[in-house]
Amino acid sequence: MTEPLALVLYERLMPGSSLVNRLQDRKFRVQTISDADLLVPSAEQTKPMLVLADLESNPAKVCDAIGRLRQNAGTAHIPVIGFGTEPSEGVADQARKAGANLIANEAAILGHLEQLIDQALDIR
Repeated sequence: MTEPLALVLYERLMPGSSLVNRLQDRKFRVQTISDADLLVPSAEQTKPMLVLADLESNPAKVCDAIGRLRQNAGTAHIPVIGFGTEPSEGVADQARKAGANLIANEAAILGHLEQLIDQALDIR
C-alpha cells in the first residue's frame, strides 16, 4: 500500500522540520516547498492527501496561495491546515477566508497532529 502524501509549505526551519518528522513517523510521504507560489502547481502534480501551510512566514502570500488552491478544480478538495507560533486572529481569519480548514498553533500541530489530520480529512 502506498503511503499518503502530505505537502508542507514552510520557510521557518522550526517547526517545519519537526512537522515533517512527525508526519513521516505517522507513515506519510512528505514533500516540502518553501515558496507559496509553488503550492498549486506542486499540489496539481503530486496530488497530496493533505496540505499543511506555515502562515507566519508571509501570511498574505500564503493565504493567497491557499485561495488559489481552492479556486483550482484539481486541488479544491485537498484539506489545508494552517499553522503558526500563535496565529493572530487577523491572520487566522484571512486563512479561513482563503479556504484553510483548520488553524493551529505550533504546540497543537506538533502535539496533536494525528487528531488535527483526522479532523481536517473529516471536514472535506
